[in-house]
Amino acid sequence: MKMPGTYKLIREIPVEDGYDVVVAGGGPAGSAAAICAARLGARVLLLEATGCLGGMGTSGLVNAFDPMADGERMLVGGLMREIVETMYERGFLGPHVTPDFWRRHYHRWTQFRCEGLKLLLDELATEAGVEVRFFTRAIDAEVDADSREVRGVIINNVEGYRFIEAKTFIDATGDAVLTDTCGAECREAGRDTEKIMPATLASLHAGVDWDKCRRRKANQREALEKAISDGHFSQPDHHLPGMSRVGDALGYLNGGHVFNLNALRCRSLSDGIMLGRRLVQEYVGFYRKYVPGCENLELVTTASLMGIRESRRIVGEYELTIDDYMARRRFPDQIGLYNKFVDVHPYDNSPEEWARFKDDHEKMRLGKGEFFGIPYRILVPKGWRNLWVAGRCNSSDVLVHGSIRVMPAAAMMGQAAGTAALQAVQTGTTAYELDTD
Repeated sequence: MKMPGTYKLIREIPVEDGYDVVVAGGGPAGSAAAICAARLGARVLLLEATGCLGGMGTSGLVNAFDPMADGERMLVGGLMREIVETMYERGFLGPHVTPDFWRRHYHRWTQFRCEGLKLLLDELATEAGVEVRFFTRAIDAEVDADSREVRGVIINNVEGYRFIEAKTFIDATGDAVLTDTCGAECREAGRDTEKIMPATLASLHAGVDWDKCRRRKANQREALEKAISDGHFSQPDHHLPGMSRVGDALGYLNGGHVFNLNALRCRSLSDGIMLGRRLVQEYVGFYRKYVPGCENLELVTTASLMGIRESRRIVGEYELTIDDYMARRRFPDQIGLYNKFVDVHPYDNSPEEWARFKDDHEKMRLGKGEFFGIPYRILVPKGWRNLWVAGRCNSSDVLVHGSIRVMPAAAMMGQAAGTAALQAVQTGTTAYELDTD
């Protein structure tokens, strides 16, 4: 029997240089990093594996920005605020959305149309002078291990391999792919912890009578429990974030957990997205049969990107913890303020996990007018000179990560990382020694 072995790949590939910043990943964090660095004068290359920017907000069909205010005032500023207010002006938000959704309300989501976000991010990147390469991944890196400095990355797309030299690098892949490739220390869900927060495949639906749905909203929990008791679902999942309005008769569904999916294992990710598509069909049947206003529901499409909540996070210059969150802690190097509750989804379908989730949902929640700081140091892999992360792969513990793993917080981290990278280029300062004032 032939034993598995290894294959040594040797190639001579073209070298490109002249970039101040290379950003891997064009989701909310990577787009913000690239646009903000370019606006400050950096020459920026943005690498994105899909055909659009926006990540979970576009390819992932999670068409609602998480809470941006604390019940009294807006906490999230910078590029994220510019994006949501421009989308409102252009009619890209849900027809029911008002500015109070993001400027004042407490724990209120802001629904939007994903095609509008795609167009706006294209426009902002182009105007800023960002060079965007779609359908492109960073697959390897050259580093000086002794000085912990990245010299360049190998990318791959339809044109083959390229080696890209740059002064600074930002990992906004969500899974810390670039950081792990460089050899920086990371923590993996499922390897370093016993559990992995479940994934969800979002989907877009037409034919919703929103007036009828709103009148019967209080009965949707009852409808879910009735459907579970009737044996409608293949798994008795009591946690349903639900359908959100993004158009006159259009809604996006965040429903159907794929438990134990490991996004760092291709087989698990592949099997998981196929299961996600089957679960969406079960939810279509559920809404048609049990939820008033959804009798004529039609499935438009499922997302092309799996909704991953947890995979790999860096070990940073600082780890943000649940103690920081509960203490409403502020930091001298903070780059943003946030308020969202700790949103760690149930790890399985057991009654114990559902009870745990409901209890945490109430206990780990800041009140109106309260917030905590997001420090710059969680964006810097420990000891690295010219490498940052932004978004879901930040340095935080599992619980507080459940608050800041979302799009508005990711955009703030991205803007900070892009700004820091250019400052490092201009001053010759390392990422971990940067003057955050």
